[in-house]
Amino acid sequence: MYLISVYFDNASSARLQSLIEQIAKASGNHYMTEKQVPPHLTLSAIEARSADILMPAVKQLQGRLGQETIQFVTVGQLFPYVLYTMPVLNPYLQELALQVNHAVRDIPDTTVSKYYRPQSWLPHVTLGKTLSKEQMRQAFSVVQDRFSVFEAQVTELGLAKVNPHDDVLRFPLLRN
Repeated sequence: MYLISVYFDNASSARLQSLIEQIAKASGNHYMTEKQVPPHLTLSAIEARSADILMPAVKQLQGRLGQETIQFVTVGQLFPYVLYTMPVLNPYLQELALQVNHAVRDIPDTTVSKYYRPQSWLPHVTLGKTLSKEQMRQAFSVVQDRFSVFEAQVTELGLAKVNPHDDVLRFPLLRN
């Protein structure tokens, strides 16, 4: 599985990483920290034989997509195991997801996850994963105490292999 994701400015990444680390400490679930998963928002998840088959499509996005600010407004759960923060799905995020989907949808011998196709995508940044019920309660307690609405600048796009997270390609988005 490969992910095409966006990454954030340093301050926002540090804020999200702090939440990830506090959740790991409070819950005892270190999946995110042990797998070294950086704060990111996935635009597409793709099954492919190798990154090589995806690289041309991702590289053609370089120089075509710009940076913008998004606002994280809530925390939620993907039952039963995932805790996340979610931004407002604004026209910028919708367009990014459409551009990425358009770039990768027709690559032979690949499958885009049904959860990352247009009109079926829930933009989110995972804060905790593989959480048990008790770990979820502990993680939620952390975000109840420490989460507040914030803005983040989307600054980079990347292609990564999962489990563990491994950046294959990452490049800056155009400054507006």
